[in-house]
Amino acid sequence: MMAHSQSISDKLLERILSSLSDDKAEDVVQINLQGKSSVADHMVIASGRSTRQVSAMAEKLTDRIKQEFGFTSKVEGKDVGDWVLIDTGDVIVHIFRPEVREFYQLEKMWLPQGGSASAN
Repeated sequence: MMAHSQSISDKLLERILSSLSDDKAEDVVQINLQGKSSVADHMVIASGRSTRQVSAMAEKLTDRIKQEFGFTSKVEGKDVGDWVLIDTGDVIVHIFRPEVREFYQLEKMWLPQGGSASAN
């Protein structure tokens, strides 16, 4: 069961990264949370250039996940578009406007000191 869950998690992560890439997300960072958190296996942080782009990327991503994986993700902040949180269960996705991302600096909370995330 663990291997099955892992492969779904990896496929979901792959699809999230490709969806963000298709929608021209900027500064996409992927953080492996396995062994660091029981909340999720992966975290993805990305930026959009405007509130409209951030909201549109979030909407397209949740639609693609629903169509391809058959479940609805939990979404917070899509109406405002400064910071959208998408919880898919195995992967947590944060899509920010650049100024908001810089203010919160989520990457620094999850990366080891002097470490780096894998950017796509």
